[in-house]
Amino acid sequence: MDFTNKVVIVTGGGRGIGRGIAQMYANYHAKVVIADRNLDDCQETKHLIREAGEECIIRLTDVGNPEDIVSLMNHVVEKYGRIDILINNAGITCWKSPYELAVEEWDSLLHINLRSVFLCSREAAKYMKEQGGGAIVNMASTRATMSEPHTEAYAASKGGILALTHALAVSLGPDRIRVNSISPGWIETGHYSELRKIDHEQHPSMRVGKPDDIARACLFLTSDQNDFITGENLVIDGGMTRKMIYEP
Repeated sequence: MDFTNKVVIVTGGGRGIGRGIAQMYANYHAKVVIADRNLDDCQETKHLIREAGEECIIRLTDVGNPEDIVSLMNHVVEKYGRIDILINNAGITCWKSPYELAVEEWDSLLHINLRSVFLCSREAAKYMKEQGGGAIVNMASTRATMSEPHTEAYAASKGGILALTHALAVSLGPDRIRVNSISPGWIETGHYSELRKIDHEQHPSMRVGKPDDIARACLFLTSDQNDFITGENLVIDGGMTRKMIYEP
Protein backbone atom coordinates (compact mmCIF):
# COMPACT_ATOMS: atom_id res chain seq x y z
CA MET A 1 0.00 0.00 0.00
CA ASP A 2 1.42 3.33 -1.08
CA PHE A 3 0.32 6.55 0.62
CA THR A 4 3.23 8.72 -0.48
CA ASN A 5 2.04 12.32 -0.82
CA LYS A 6 -1.56 11.38 -0.07
CA VAL A 7 -3.24 14.16 1.92
CA VAL A 8 -4.85 12.69 5.03
CA ILE A 9 -6.98 14.53 7.60
CA VAL A 10 -7.37 12.86 11.00
CA THR A 11 -9.91 14.53 13.29
CA GLY A 12 -9.21 13.93 16.95
CA GLY A 13 -5.64 13.17 15.91
CA GLY A 14 -4.09 14.64 19.03
CA ARG A 15 -4.22 11.53 21.20
CA GLY A 16 -5.47 7.99 21.61
CA ILE A 17 -6.61 6.12 18.52
CA GLY A 18 -6.37 9.31 16.44
CA ARG A 19 -2.71 9.73 17.33
CA GLY A 20 -1.99 6.15 16.31
CA ILE A 21 -3.75 6.69 12.99
CA ALA A 22 -1.87 9.92 12.28
CA GLN A 23 1.46 8.25 13.06
CA MET A 24 0.68 5.26 10.87
CA TYR A 25 -0.15 7.35 7.81
CA ALA A 26 2.95 9.46 8.40
CA ASN A 27 5.04 6.28 8.55
CA TYR A 28 3.70 5.51 5.06
CA HIS A 29 4.82 8.98 3.91
CA ALA A 30 1.40 10.62 3.69
CA LYS A 31 0.91 14.33 4.25
CA VAL A 32 -0.95 14.22 7.56
CA VAL A 33 -3.18 16.96 8.96
CA ILE A 34 -3.88 16.65 12.69
CA ALA A 35 -7.25 18.28 13.38
CA ASP A 36 -7.96 18.57 17.09
CA ARG A 37 -9.04 21.22 19.57
CA ASN A 38 -6.27 20.53 22.11
CA LEU A 39 -2.99 22.17 21.09
CA ASP A 40 -0.83 20.31 23.62
CA ASP A 41 -2.08 16.94 22.38
CA CYS A 42 -1.48 18.00 18.77
CA GLN A 43 2.03 19.16 19.54
CA GLU A 44 2.86 15.82 21.17
CA THR A 45 1.59 13.89 18.13
CA LYS A 46 3.53 16.18 15.82
CA HIS A 47 6.67 15.66 17.90
CA LEU A 48 6.34 11.87 17.66
CA ILE A 49 5.84 12.03 13.91
CA ARG A 50 8.83 14.29 13.40
CA GLU A 51 10.97 12.07 15.61
CA ALA A 52 10.24 9.31 13.11
CA GLY A 53 11.49 11.56 10.31
CA GLU A 54 8.09 12.37 8.83
CA GLU A 55 6.12 15.59 8.47
CA CYS A 56 2.65 16.76 9.50
CA ILE A 57 0.74 19.93 10.19
CA ILE A 58 -1.67 20.93 12.94
CA ARG A 59 -5.00 22.62 12.44
CA LEU A 60 -6.83 23.48 15.66
CA THR A 61 -10.40 22.41 15.04
CA ASP A 62 -13.52 22.00 17.15
CA VAL A 63 -15.65 19.62 15.10
CA GLY A 64 -18.66 20.67 17.17
CA ASN A 65 -18.42 24.02 15.37
CA PRO A 66 -19.54 23.88 11.70
CA GLU A 67 -17.47 26.96 10.84
CA ASP A 68 -14.32 25.24 12.10
CA ILE A 69 -15.02 22.29 9.82
CA VAL A 70 -15.38 24.46 6.72
CA SER A 71 -12.22 26.35 7.67
CA LEU A 72 -10.31 23.09 8.14
CA MET A 73 -11.13 21.77 4.69
CA ASN A 74 -10.44 25.11 3.01
CA HIS A 75 -7.09 25.40 4.80
CA VAL A 76 -5.96 21.93 3.75
CA VAL A 77 -6.87 22.52 0.11
CA GLU A 78 -5.17 25.89 0.12
CA LYS A 79 -1.98 24.27 1.43
CA TYR A 80 -1.93 20.98 -0.45
CA GLY A 81 -4.41 21.41 -3.31
CA ARG A 82 -6.43 18.32 -2.47
CA ILE A 83 -7.89 15.99 0.18
CA ASP A 84 -7.37 12.28 -0.47
CA ILE A 85 -8.41 10.68 2.81
CA LEU A 86 -10.58 11.77 5.74
CA ILE A 87 -10.60 9.88 9.02
CA ASN A 88 -13.56 11.02 11.14
CA ASN A 89 -12.18 9.98 14.51
CA ALA A 90 -13.03 12.88 16.87
CA GLY A 91 -15.45 12.07 19.64
CA ILE A 92 -16.33 12.44 23.30
CA THR A 93 -18.00 10.23 25.90
CA CYS A 94 -20.62 10.79 28.57
CA TRP A 95 -21.60 8.05 31.02
CA LYS A 96 -24.71 9.34 32.75
CA SER A 97 -28.05 7.90 33.81
CA PRO A 98 -30.83 8.63 31.30
CA TYR A 99 -32.73 10.14 34.22
CA GLU A 100 -29.97 12.70 34.75
CA LEU A 101 -28.63 13.36 31.25
CA ALA A 102 -29.29 17.00 30.36
CA VAL A 103 -30.58 18.00 26.93
CA GLU A 104 -27.50 20.17 26.51
CA GLU A 105 -25.22 17.18 27.20
CA TRP A 106 -27.13 15.04 24.71
CA ASP A 107 -26.92 17.74 22.04
CA SER A 108 -23.23 18.42 22.62
CA LEU A 109 -22.27 14.76 22.32
CA LEU A 110 -24.40 14.20 19.21
CA HIS A 111 -23.01 17.33 17.57
CA ILE A 112 -19.40 16.31 18.18
CA ASN A 113 -19.72 12.56 17.59
CA LEU A 114 -22.31 12.36 14.82
CA ARG A 115 -23.14 15.68 13.21
CA SER A 116 -19.45 16.39 12.70
CA VAL A 117 -19.05 13.15 10.75
CA PHE A 118 -21.68 14.30 8.28
CA LEU A 119 -20.36 17.84 8.03
CA CYS A 120 -16.70 16.84 7.71
CA SER A 121 -17.59 14.24 5.10
CA ARG A 122 -19.71 16.66 3.11
CA GLU A 123 -17.12 19.43 3.10
CA ALA A 124 -14.26 17.08 2.24
CA ALA A 125 -16.37 15.39 -0.45
CA LYS A 126 -16.85 18.69 -2.25
CA TYR A 127 -13.12 18.72 -2.97
CA MET A 128 -12.80 14.96 -3.46
CA LYS A 129 -15.49 15.08 -6.12
CA GLU A 130 -13.61 17.71 -8.12
CA GLN A 131 -10.32 15.79 -7.96
CA GLY A 132 -11.86 12.50 -9.04
CA GLY A 133 -12.45 10.67 -5.78
CA GLY A 134 -11.27 9.92 -2.27
CA ALA A 135 -11.83 7.75 0.78
CA ILE A 136 -13.53 8.38 4.11
CA VAL A 137 -13.43 6.26 7.28
CA ASN A 138 -15.81 6.98 10.15
CA MET A 139 -14.98 5.79 13.65
CA ALA A 140 -17.99 4.02 15.13
CA SER A 141 -17.84 1.55 18.04
CA THR A 142 -18.99 -1.87 19.11
CA ARG A 143 -21.22 0.15 21.43
CA ALA A 144 -23.34 0.89 18.37
CA THR A 145 -24.76 -2.62 18.74
CA MET A 146 -24.20 -3.49 22.42
CA SER A 147 -24.27 -1.44 25.62
CA GLU A 148 -23.44 -0.95 29.24
CA PRO A 149 -25.80 1.08 31.46
CA HIS A 150 -25.88 4.86 31.13
CA THR A 151 -24.41 5.11 27.62
CA GLU A 152 -27.50 6.24 25.71
CA ALA A 153 -26.06 9.36 24.05
CA TYR A 154 -22.79 7.69 23.10
CA ALA A 155 -24.50 4.56 21.78
CA ALA A 156 -26.95 6.65 19.77
CA SER A 157 -24.12 8.64 18.20
CA LYS A 158 -22.18 5.52 17.21
CA GLY A 159 -25.29 3.76 15.90
CA GLY A 160 -25.97 6.85 13.84
CA ILE A 161 -22.48 6.64 12.36
CA LEU A 162 -23.19 3.13 11.08
CA ALA A 163 -26.32 4.31 9.28
CA LEU A 164 -24.68 7.49 8.03
CA THR A 165 -21.76 5.50 6.63
CA HIS A 166 -23.81 3.35 4.28
CA ALA A 167 -25.99 6.30 3.30
CA LEU A 168 -22.97 8.40 2.36
CA ALA A 169 -21.40 5.47 0.52
CA VAL A 170 -24.43 5.27 -1.73
CA SER A 171 -24.76 9.03 -2.24
CA LEU A 172 -21.05 9.65 -2.88
CA GLY A 173 -20.34 6.50 -4.86
CA PRO A 174 -20.95 8.11 -8.26
CA ASP A 175 -18.25 10.65 -7.36
CA ARG A 176 -15.79 7.78 -6.71
CA ILE A 177 -15.72 8.52 -2.98
CA ARG A 178 -15.66 5.42 -0.79
CA VAL A 179 -17.10 5.59 2.73
CA ASN A 180 -16.56 2.90 5.37
CA SER A 181 -16.60 2.71 9.15
CA ILE A 182 -14.63 0.92 11.83
CA SER A 183 -16.10 -0.27 15.12
CA PRO A 184 -13.31 -0.67 17.69
CA GLY A 185 -13.81 -2.71 20.83
CA TRP A 186 -11.46 -2.32 23.79
CA ILE A 187 -8.48 -0.40 22.44
CA GLU A 188 -6.10 0.52 25.25
CA THR A 189 -4.64 3.99 24.75
CA GLY A 190 -3.08 4.37 28.18
CA HIS A 191 -0.62 2.08 29.97
CA TYR A 192 -0.86 -1.21 28.11
CA SER A 193 1.68 -2.91 30.38
CA GLU A 194 -0.62 -2.37 33.37
CA LEU A 195 -3.44 -4.47 31.94
CA ARG A 196 -4.26 -7.63 33.85
CA LYS A 197 -4.04 -11.19 32.54
CA ILE A 198 -7.82 -11.46 32.78
CA ASP A 199 -8.22 -8.34 30.64
CA HIS A 200 -6.42 -10.03 27.78
CA GLU A 201 -7.89 -13.48 28.25
CA GLN A 202 -11.50 -12.34 28.05
CA HIS A 203 -10.83 -11.69 24.34
CA PRO A 204 -10.87 -14.62 21.89
CA SER A 205 -7.76 -12.99 20.39
CA MET A 206 -6.16 -13.33 23.84
CA ARG A 207 -5.14 -9.70 24.02
CA VAL A 208 -6.57 -6.20 24.36
CA GLY A 209 -6.38 -4.04 21.26
CA LYS A 210 -3.93 -1.24 20.49
CA PRO A 211 -4.31 1.94 18.41
CA ASP A 212 -2.13 0.39 15.69
CA ASP A 213 -4.79 -2.29 15.20
CA ILE A 214 -7.22 0.41 14.16
CA ALA A 215 -4.64 2.38 12.22
CA ARG A 216 -3.76 -0.62 10.04
CA ALA A 217 -7.46 -1.07 9.27
CA CYS A 218 -7.64 2.56 8.15
CA LEU A 219 -4.77 1.90 5.74
CA PHE A 220 -6.59 -1.15 4.40
CA LEU A 221 -9.89 0.65 3.86
CA THR A 222 -8.35 3.73 2.24
CA SER A 223 -5.84 1.98 -0.02
CA ASP A 224 -6.44 2.46 -3.74
CA GLN A 225 -6.03 -1.32 -4.03
CA ASN A 226 -9.28 -1.81 -2.09
CA ASP A 227 -11.57 0.44 -4.13
CA PHE A 228 -14.29 -2.24 -4.24
CA ILE A 229 -14.96 -1.88 -0.51
CA THR A 230 -17.51 0.77 0.44
CA GLY A 231 -20.47 1.08 2.78
CA GLU A 232 -18.99 -1.49 5.15
CA ASN A 233 -18.39 -1.54 8.90
CA LEU A 234 -15.29 -3.37 10.08
CA VAL A 235 -15.51 -4.62 13.68
CA ILE A 236 -12.10 -4.80 15.36
CA ASP A 237 -12.62 -6.06 18.89
CA GLY A 238 -10.55 -9.21 19.33
CA GLY A 239 -13.70 -11.26 18.77
CA MET A 240 -15.57 -9.98 21.83
CA THR A 241 -18.90 -9.34 20.10
CA ARG A 242 -18.88 -12.97 18.87
CA LYS A 243 -18.37 -14.41 22.33
CA MET A 244 -21.36 -15.82 24.21
CA ILE A 245 -21.24 -15.07 27.93
CA TYR A 246 -23.39 -16.84 30.51
CA GLU A 247 -23.74 -15.93 34.16
CA PRO A 248 -22.22 -18.66 36.40
